[in-house]
Amino acid sequence: QVQLVESGGGLVQAGGSLRLSCVASGRTFSPYRMGWFRQAPGKERELVAAITWSGAITSYADSVKGRFTISRDMAKNTVFLQMNSLKVEDTCVYYCAYAQNPFKYDYWGQGTQVTVAS
Repeated sequence: QVQLVESGGGLVQAGGSLRLSCVASGRTFSPYRMGWFRQAPGKERELVAAITWSGAITSYADSVKGRFTISRDMAKNTVFLQMNSLKVEDTCVYYCAYAQNPFKYDYWGQGTQVTVAS
């Protein structure tokens, strides 16, 4: 079992920045990949960014490329999402997720709200 706890969400003005953190714990923590997803009310959850744990290979949704950066601290079992140049449309609940293999995400955090005001 893996537990994921996100933090760092909040209210920010458009053009501002936030840094989300996700701390993972569990007896068998050994992910293939960690990801950040987001979901707005009435919309499907979408993958924002992902990083492979061992090789740190990253991928991003087109909507956030050049603005968001995913990174990880292996020693602290933590994954980050640096979000710059935030837009009103980035307003969502952001979720951290853990994948044991390349095919699916197995564990999810409780989410952290990000609100971008115009």
